[in-house]
Amino acid sequence: MSETRPVKIKVRGLSKVFGSQPKKALELRDQGLKRSAILDKTSQTLGLSNIGFDVYEGELLVIMGLSGSGKSTLIRCLNRLIEPSEGEIVIDGENIPELSDKSLLECRRRHFSMVFQNFALFPHRTVQQNAEYGLEIRNVDKDERRQAARNALKQVGLEGWEDAYPNQLSGGMQQRVGLARALANDSSVLLMDEAFSALDPLIRKDMQQELLELQHRMKKTTVFITHDLDEALSIGDRIILLKDGEIVQIGTPEEILTAPADEYVERFIEGVDMSRILTARSAMRPVRATAREDDGPRTVLRKMSENGLDSIYVTNRERRLLGLVEGEVADRAVKDGQQGIASLIHQDFPCVSPDEPLHNLFAMFSGKSFPIAVVDYDKRLLGVVVKGAVLAQLAESGEH
Repeated sequence: MSETRPVKIKVRGLSKVFGSQPKKALELRDQGLKRSAILDKTSQTLGLSNIGFDVYEGELLVIMGLSGSGKSTLIRCLNRLIEPSEGEIVIDGENIPELSDKSLLECRRRHFSMVFQNFALFPHRTVQQNAEYGLEIRNVDKDERRQAARNALKQVGLEGWEDAYPNQLSGGMQQRVGLARALANDSSVLLMDEAFSALDPLIRKDMQQELLELQHRMKKTTVFITHDLDEALSIGDRIILLKDGEIVQIGTPEEILTAPADEYVERFIEGVDMSRILTARSAMRPVRATAREDDGPRTVLRKMSENGLDSIYVTNRERRLLGLVEGEVADRAVKDGQQGIASLIHQDFPCVSPDEPLHNLFAMFSGKSFPIAVVDYDKRLLGVVVKGAVLAQLAESGEH
Protein backbone atom coordinates (compact mmCIF):
# COMPACT_ATOMS: atom_id res chain seq x y z
CA MET A 1 0.00 0.00 0.00
CA SER A 2 1.51 3.33 -1.01
CA GLU A 3 1.85 6.00 1.66
CA THR A 4 1.93 9.76 1.18
CA ARG A 5 2.20 10.78 4.83
CA PRO A 6 5.60 11.90 6.14
CA VAL A 7 7.64 9.35 8.06
CA LYS A 8 7.80 10.09 11.79
CA ILE A 9 10.03 7.20 12.89
CA LYS A 10 12.39 5.22 10.67
CA VAL A 11 13.75 1.91 12.01
CA ARG A 12 16.49 0.12 10.10
CA GLY A 13 18.55 -2.98 10.94
CA LEU A 14 17.44 -3.00 14.58
CA SER A 15 18.61 -5.98 16.64
CA LYS A 16 18.74 -6.72 20.34
CA VAL A 17 20.73 -9.51 21.99
CA PHE A 18 20.22 -10.29 25.66
CA GLY A 19 23.53 -11.54 27.04
CA SER A 20 27.18 -10.60 27.42
CA GLN A 21 28.33 -11.55 23.89
CA PRO A 22 25.97 -9.79 21.48
CA LYS A 23 28.59 -9.58 18.73
CA LYS A 24 29.03 -13.35 18.68
CA ALA A 25 25.27 -13.92 18.55
CA LEU A 26 24.87 -11.46 15.66
CA GLU A 27 27.71 -13.12 13.73
CA LEU A 28 25.92 -16.47 14.02
CA ARG A 29 22.68 -14.79 12.95
CA ASP A 30 24.46 -13.44 9.86
CA GLN A 31 25.61 -16.99 9.10
CA GLY A 32 21.96 -18.05 8.94
CA LEU A 33 21.36 -19.45 12.42
CA LYS A 34 18.00 -18.83 14.07
CA ARG A 35 17.19 -17.79 17.62
CA SER A 36 17.04 -21.29 19.16
CA ALA A 37 20.33 -22.40 17.62
CA ILE A 38 22.07 -19.20 18.73
CA LEU A 39 20.79 -19.72 22.27
CA ASP A 40 22.11 -23.31 22.28
CA LYS A 41 25.55 -22.28 21.05
CA THR A 42 26.09 -19.03 22.98
CA SER A 43 23.48 -18.77 25.78
CA GLN A 44 22.59 -15.42 24.17
CA THR A 45 18.95 -14.63 23.39
CA LEU A 46 18.29 -12.90 20.08
CA GLY A 47 15.38 -10.71 21.15
CA LEU A 48 15.11 -8.78 17.88
CA SER A 49 16.77 -9.46 14.54
CA ASN A 50 17.25 -6.98 11.71
CA ILE A 51 13.97 -5.13 12.23
CA GLY A 52 13.05 -2.45 9.70
CA PHE A 53 9.88 -0.39 9.29
CA ASP A 54 8.51 3.15 9.17
CA VAL A 55 5.92 4.80 11.39
CA TYR A 56 3.97 7.48 9.53
CA GLU A 57 2.88 10.80 10.97
CA GLY A 58 -0.54 10.42 12.60
CA GLU A 59 -0.62 6.64 12.14
CA LEU A 60 -1.84 4.09 14.66
CA LEU A 61 0.65 1.26 14.10
CA VAL A 62 0.04 -2.02 15.92
CA ILE A 63 2.93 -4.36 16.73
CA MET A 64 1.63 -7.78 17.60
CA GLY A 65 2.77 -11.32 18.21
CA LEU A 66 2.60 -14.12 20.70
CA SER A 67 4.43 -14.10 24.03
CA GLY A 68 8.18 -14.04 23.41
CA SER A 69 7.89 -12.64 19.88
CA GLY A 70 9.82 -9.47 20.81
CA LYS A 71 7.04 -6.90 20.65
CA SER A 72 7.62 -5.35 24.11
CA THR A 73 11.38 -5.37 23.51
CA LEU A 74 10.78 -3.51 20.27
CA ILE A 75 8.65 -0.74 21.76
CA ARG A 76 11.19 -0.25 24.56
CA CYS A 77 14.00 0.00 22.05
CA LEU A 78 12.19 2.86 20.31
CA ASN A 79 12.75 5.18 23.27
CA ARG A 80 15.87 3.32 24.48
CA LEU A 81 14.44 2.00 27.70
CA ILE A 82 16.19 -1.08 26.33
CA GLU A 83 19.54 -0.47 24.66
CA PRO A 84 19.63 -1.81 21.07
CA SER A 85 22.56 -4.01 20.05
CA GLU A 86 22.65 -2.56 16.53
CA GLY A 87 20.60 -0.51 14.11
CA GLU A 88 19.04 2.90 13.58
CA ILE A 89 15.95 4.47 15.14
CA VAL A 90 15.53 7.90 13.58
CA ILE A 91 12.87 10.33 14.76
CA ASP A 92 12.70 13.78 13.17
CA GLY A 93 16.31 13.39 12.01
CA GLU A 94 17.76 12.21 15.35
CA ASN A 95 19.25 8.71 15.54
CA ILE A 96 18.23 7.64 19.04
CA PRO A 97 20.93 4.96 19.63
CA GLU A 98 23.63 7.60 19.04
CA LEU A 99 22.30 10.20 21.49
CA SER A 100 24.15 11.10 24.69
CA ASP A 101 22.32 10.55 27.98
CA LYS A 102 21.38 14.21 28.18
CA SER A 103 20.19 14.36 24.56
CA LEU A 104 18.28 11.10 25.03
CA LEU A 105 16.42 12.54 28.03
CA GLU A 106 15.47 15.64 26.02
CA CYS A 107 14.42 13.46 23.07
CA ARG A 108 12.18 11.33 25.28
CA ARG A 109 10.54 14.40 26.77
CA ARG A 110 9.86 15.88 23.33
CA HIS A 111 8.79 12.78 21.52
CA PHE A 112 7.63 9.92 23.73
CA SER A 113 4.86 9.28 26.20
CA MET A 114 4.12 5.75 27.36
CA VAL A 115 0.96 4.01 28.57
CA PHE A 116 1.48 0.71 30.38
CA GLN A 117 -0.68 -2.35 31.02
CA ASN A 118 -0.71 -1.91 34.82
CA PHE A 119 -1.87 1.76 34.72
CA ALA A 120 1.18 2.87 36.82
CA LEU A 121 -0.83 5.41 38.82
CA PHE A 122 0.24 6.82 42.17
CA PRO A 123 -2.43 5.74 44.71
CA HIS A 124 -1.81 8.72 47.01
CA ARG A 125 -2.28 11.25 44.20
CA THR A 126 -5.60 12.47 42.83
CA VAL A 127 -6.61 11.94 39.22
CA GLN A 128 -5.57 15.53 38.50
CA GLN A 129 -2.19 15.09 40.19
CA ASN A 130 -1.55 11.83 38.37
CA ALA A 131 -2.35 13.48 35.03
CA GLU A 132 0.05 16.33 35.87
CA TYR A 133 2.92 14.09 36.94
CA GLY A 134 4.90 14.04 33.68
CA LEU A 135 4.75 17.81 33.43
CA GLU A 136 5.64 18.19 37.10
CA ILE A 137 8.94 16.31 36.75
CA ARG A 138 9.71 18.53 33.76
CA ASN A 139 9.28 21.57 36.05
CA VAL A 140 6.42 22.99 34.00
CA ASP A 141 4.70 25.96 35.63
CA LYS A 142 1.95 24.88 38.04
CA ASP A 143 -0.91 26.72 36.33
CA GLU A 144 0.21 25.54 32.89
CA ARG A 145 0.45 21.90 33.90
CA ARG A 146 -2.89 22.06 35.72
CA GLN A 147 -4.61 23.38 32.60
CA ALA A 148 -2.87 20.82 30.34
CA ALA A 149 -3.92 17.98 32.64
CA ARG A 150 -7.52 19.21 32.81
CA ASN A 151 -7.67 19.42 29.00
CA ALA A 152 -6.28 15.90 28.70
CA LEU A 153 -8.74 14.51 31.26
CA LYS A 154 -11.56 16.12 29.31
CA GLN A 155 -10.29 14.47 26.12
CA VAL A 156 -10.54 11.01 27.70
CA GLY A 157 -13.95 11.60 29.30
CA LEU A 158 -12.86 12.18 32.91
CA GLU A 159 -13.99 15.77 33.37
CA GLY A 160 -15.39 16.06 36.90
CA TRP A 161 -13.19 13.26 38.31
CA GLU A 162 -10.13 15.44 38.96
CA ASP A 163 -10.28 15.16 42.77
CA ALA A 164 -10.93 11.40 42.90
CA TYR A 165 -8.23 8.87 43.83
CA PRO A 166 -7.29 5.80 41.75
CA ASN A 167 -8.94 3.35 44.16
CA GLN A 168 -12.27 5.09 43.54
CA LEU A 169 -12.09 4.38 39.80
CA SER A 170 -12.86 1.34 37.67
CA GLY A 171 -10.06 -0.31 35.69
CA GLY A 172 -11.14 1.41 32.50
CA MET A 173 -11.19 4.81 34.23
CA GLN A 174 -7.75 4.20 35.70
CA GLN A 175 -6.42 3.45 32.24
CA ARG A 176 -7.99 6.67 31.00
CA VAL A 177 -5.98 8.54 33.65
CA GLY A 178 -2.81 6.90 32.33
CA LEU A 179 -3.78 7.94 28.83
CA ALA A 180 -4.55 11.49 29.98
CA ARG A 181 -1.12 11.71 31.65
CA ALA A 182 0.50 10.72 28.35
CA LEU A 183 -1.60 13.23 26.37
CA ALA A 184 -0.89 16.05 28.83
CA ASN A 185 2.82 15.67 28.09
CA ASP A 186 2.03 16.67 24.50
CA SER A 187 4.75 14.42 23.11
CA SER A 188 4.74 13.68 19.40
CA VAL A 189 4.51 9.86 19.77
CA LEU A 190 2.33 7.74 22.05
CA LEU A 191 3.71 4.32 22.99
CA MET A 192 1.13 1.88 24.37
CA ASP A 193 2.41 -1.44 25.70
CA GLU A 194 -0.46 -3.96 26.13
CA ALA A 195 -2.37 -0.96 27.47
CA PHE A 196 -5.80 -2.63 27.54
CA SER A 197 -4.76 -6.21 28.34
CA ALA A 198 -5.64 -6.00 32.05
CA LEU A 199 -9.20 -4.82 31.36
CA ASP A 200 -12.24 -7.07 31.17
CA PRO A 201 -13.52 -7.68 27.60
CA LEU A 202 -16.39 -5.18 27.60
CA ILE A 203 -14.33 -2.33 29.04
CA ARG A 204 -11.52 -3.26 26.68
CA LYS A 205 -13.84 -2.86 23.68
CA ASP A 206 -14.95 0.53 25.00
CA MET A 207 -11.33 1.66 25.41
CA GLN A 208 -10.47 0.52 21.88
CA GLN A 209 -13.35 2.59 20.55
CA GLU A 210 -12.31 5.59 22.63
CA LEU A 211 -8.75 5.30 21.36
CA LEU A 212 -10.01 5.30 17.77
CA GLU A 213 -12.16 8.38 18.42
CA LEU A 214 -9.24 10.10 20.13
CA GLN A 215 -7.00 9.18 17.21
CA HIS A 216 -9.53 10.60 14.77
CA ARG A 217 -9.59 13.91 16.65
CA MET A 218 -5.92 14.30 17.52
CA LYS A 219 -4.06 12.42 14.75
CA LYS A 220 -1.45 11.35 17.33
CA THR A 221 1.32 9.08 16.04
CA THR A 222 0.78 5.92 18.10
CA VAL A 223 2.61 2.61 18.41
CA PHE A 224 0.39 0.05 20.11
CA ILE A 225 1.58 -3.36 21.37
CA THR A 226 -0.82 -6.28 21.68
CA HIS A 227 -0.95 -10.07 21.54
CA ASP A 228 -4.65 -9.97 20.62
CA LEU A 229 -5.42 -10.32 16.92
CA ASP A 230 -8.97 -8.96 17.22
CA GLU A 231 -7.64 -5.87 18.96
CA ALA A 232 -4.99 -5.37 16.28
CA LEU A 233 -7.52 -5.73 13.49
CA SER A 234 -9.96 -3.37 15.22
CA ILE A 235 -7.66 -0.43 15.84
CA GLY A 236 -4.61 -0.67 13.59
CA ASP A 237 -4.01 1.43 10.48
CA ARG A 238 -1.24 -1.09 9.81
CA ILE A 239 -0.01 -4.15 11.69
CA ILE A 240 3.49 -5.52 12.15
CA LEU A 241 3.38 -9.23 12.97
CA LEU A 242 6.43 -10.55 14.86
CA LYS A 243 7.63 -14.11 15.40
CA ASP A 244 10.83 -15.05 17.27
CA GLY A 245 12.13 -11.49 17.09
CA GLU A 246 11.66 -11.13 13.34
CA ILE A 247 9.03 -9.38 11.22
CA VAL A 248 6.81 -11.88 9.45
CA GLN A 249 4.50 -9.40 7.73
CA ILE A 250 3.65 -5.70 7.61
CA GLY A 251 0.34 -4.56 6.18
CA THR A 252 -3.12 -3.18 6.72
CA PRO A 253 -5.58 -5.48 8.50
CA GLU A 254 -7.15 -6.21 5.13
CA GLU A 255 -3.80 -7.02 3.48
CA ILE A 256 -2.88 -9.44 6.25
CA LEU A 257 -6.26 -11.17 6.10
CA THR A 258 -6.49 -11.40 2.32
CA ALA A 259 -2.81 -12.05 1.52
CA PRO A 260 -1.11 -13.76 4.51
CA ALA A 261 2.66 -13.93 4.01
CA ASP A 262 3.12 -17.55 5.04
CA GLU A 263 1.57 -20.51 6.87
CA TYR A 264 2.34 -18.94 10.26
CA VAL A 265 0.21 -15.90 9.41
CA GLU A 266 -2.49 -18.15 7.94
CA ARG A 267 -2.69 -20.06 11.22
CA PHE A 268 -2.69 -16.80 13.14
CA ILE A 269 -5.75 -15.47 11.33
CA GLU A 270 -7.77 -18.69 11.36
CA GLY A 271 -11.27 -18.19 12.69
CA VAL A 272 -11.43 -14.44 12.05
CA ASP A 273 -14.87 -13.26 10.92
CA MET A 274 -13.81 -11.82 7.57
CA SER A 275 -17.09 -9.96 7.06
CA ARG A 276 -16.27 -7.79 10.09
CA ILE A 277 -12.75 -6.94 8.93
CA LEU A 278 -12.88 -6.78 5.13
CA THR A 279 -14.28 -3.53 3.81
CA ALA A 280 -16.22 -2.19 0.87
CA ARG A 281 -12.91 -1.35 -0.77
CA SER A 282 -12.07 -5.06 -1.13
CA ALA A 283 -15.35 -5.83 -2.94
CA MET A 284 -15.65 -2.56 -4.87
CA ARG A 285 -15.82 -2.65 -8.68
CA PRO A 286 -15.36 0.15 -11.21
CA VAL A 287 -18.52 1.95 -12.24
CA ARG A 288 -19.49 0.76 -15.73
CA ALA A 289 -21.26 4.01 -16.62
CA THR A 290 -22.51 7.18 -15.00
CA ALA A 291 -24.93 9.86 -16.15
CA ARG A 292 -24.16 13.56 -16.06
CA GLU A 293 -26.53 16.07 -14.56
CA ASP A 294 -27.07 17.76 -17.95
CA ASP A 295 -27.90 14.46 -19.75
CA GLY A 296 -31.41 13.95 -21.10
CA PRO A 297 -33.50 10.86 -20.35
CA ARG A 298 -32.80 9.35 -23.80
CA THR A 299 -29.03 9.61 -23.23
CA VAL A 300 -29.43 8.07 -19.79
CA LEU A 301 -31.44 5.16 -21.19
CA ARG A 302 -28.86 4.56 -23.93
CA LYS A 303 -26.02 4.45 -21.36
CA MET A 304 -27.99 1.94 -19.27
CA SER A 305 -28.81 -0.21 -22.31
CA GLU A 306 -25.21 -0.26 -23.57
CA ASN A 307 -23.93 -1.36 -20.15
CA GLY A 308 -26.69 -3.75 -19.12
CA LEU A 309 -27.91 -1.55 -16.25
CA ASP A 310 -31.40 -0.99 -14.90
CA SER A 311 -30.34 2.08 -12.89
CA ILE A 312 -27.49 4.56 -13.17
CA TYR A 313 -25.67 6.91 -10.80
CA VAL A 314 -25.53 10.60 -11.68
CA THR A 315 -22.36 12.64 -11.02
CA ASN A 316 -21.21 16.17 -11.73
CA ARG A 317 -18.02 17.07 -13.60
CA GLU A 318 -15.94 16.50 -10.43
CA ARG A 319 -17.37 12.96 -10.09
CA ARG A 320 -19.37 14.00 -7.01
CA LEU A 321 -22.39 11.77 -6.59
CA LEU A 322 -25.69 13.59 -7.10
CA GLY A 323 -28.12 10.68 -7.02
CA LEU A 324 -29.56 7.76 -8.99
CA VAL A 325 -31.95 7.39 -11.90
CA GLU A 326 -33.93 4.18 -12.46
CA GLY A 327 -34.48 2.85 -16.00
CA GLU A 328 -38.26 2.65 -15.77
CA VAL A 329 -38.41 6.26 -14.53
CA ALA A 330 -36.20 7.45 -17.42
CA ASP A 331 -38.35 5.44 -19.88
CA ARG A 332 -41.52 7.16 -18.64
CA ALA A 333 -39.82 10.56 -18.95
CA VAL A 334 -38.98 9.86 -22.61
CA LYS A 335 -42.59 8.88 -23.35
CA ASP A 336 -43.79 12.06 -21.60
CA GLY A 337 -41.43 14.19 -23.73
CA GLN A 338 -39.34 15.32 -20.76
CA GLN A 339 -35.98 16.90 -21.65
CA GLY A 340 -33.87 16.94 -18.47
CA ILE A 341 -33.28 14.43 -15.68
CA ALA A 342 -33.08 16.75 -12.65
CA SER A 343 -36.56 15.74 -11.47
CA LEU A 344 -35.78 12.03 -12.02
CA ILE A 345 -32.80 11.91 -9.66
CA HIS A 346 -33.51 10.46 -6.22
CA GLN A 347 -31.43 9.83 -3.10
CA ASP A 348 -33.02 6.62 -1.87
CA PHE A 349 -30.04 4.32 -2.44
CA PRO A 350 -27.24 2.85 -0.31
CA CYS A 351 -24.00 4.80 -0.06
CA VAL A 352 -20.89 3.91 2.02
CA SER A 353 -17.26 4.85 2.52
CA PRO A 354 -14.48 2.51 1.31
CA ASP A 355 -13.80 1.52 4.94
CA GLU A 356 -17.31 0.24 5.67
CA PRO A 357 -17.10 -3.39 6.94
CA LEU A 358 -18.62 -5.93 4.56
CA HIS A 359 -20.95 -7.31 7.22
CA ASN A 360 -22.77 -3.96 7.27
CA LEU A 361 -23.49 -4.20 3.55
CA PHE A 362 -25.72 -7.30 3.51
CA ALA A 363 -28.78 -5.51 4.92
CA MET A 364 -28.41 -2.80 2.25
CA PHE A 365 -29.26 -5.28 -0.49
CA SER A 366 -32.80 -5.86 0.76
CA GLY A 367 -35.64 -4.42 -1.31
CA LYS A 368 -34.50 -2.91 -4.60
CA SER A 369 -31.07 -4.27 -5.33
CA PHE A 370 -29.24 -1.13 -6.40
CA PRO A 371 -25.45 -1.44 -6.45
CA ILE A 372 -24.03 0.16 -3.31
CA ALA A 373 -22.22 3.40 -4.13
CA VAL A 374 -18.75 3.80 -2.59
CA VAL A 375 -17.76 7.43 -2.11
CA ASP A 376 -14.87 9.35 -0.58
CA TYR A 377 -15.11 12.21 1.94
CA ASP A 378 -15.95 14.66 -0.86
CA LYS A 379 -18.79 12.42 -2.09
CA ARG A 380 -16.82 11.52 -5.22
CA LEU A 381 -17.94 8.19 -6.65
CA LEU A 382 -15.12 5.65 -6.35
CA GLY A 383 -16.94 2.48 -7.38
CA VAL A 384 -19.87 0.23 -6.62
CA VAL A 385 -20.45 -2.99 -4.70
CA VAL A 386 -22.91 -5.62 -5.90
CA LYS A 387 -24.13 -8.48 -3.73
CA GLY A 388 -22.25 -11.11 -5.72
CA ALA A 389 -18.98 -9.26 -5.18
CA VAL A 390 -19.44 -9.32 -1.40
CA LEU A 391 -20.06 -13.06 -1.41
CA ALA A 392 -17.15 -13.66 -3.80
CA GLN A 393 -14.74 -11.64 -1.67
CA LEU A 394 -15.71 -13.53 1.47
CA ALA A 395 -15.41 -16.87 -0.33
CA GLU A 396 -11.99 -15.94 -1.72
CA SER A 397 -10.66 -14.79 1.66
CA GLY A 398 -12.00 -17.98 3.23
CA GLU A 399 -9.68 -20.03 1.04
CA HIS A 400 -6.59 -18.76 2.90
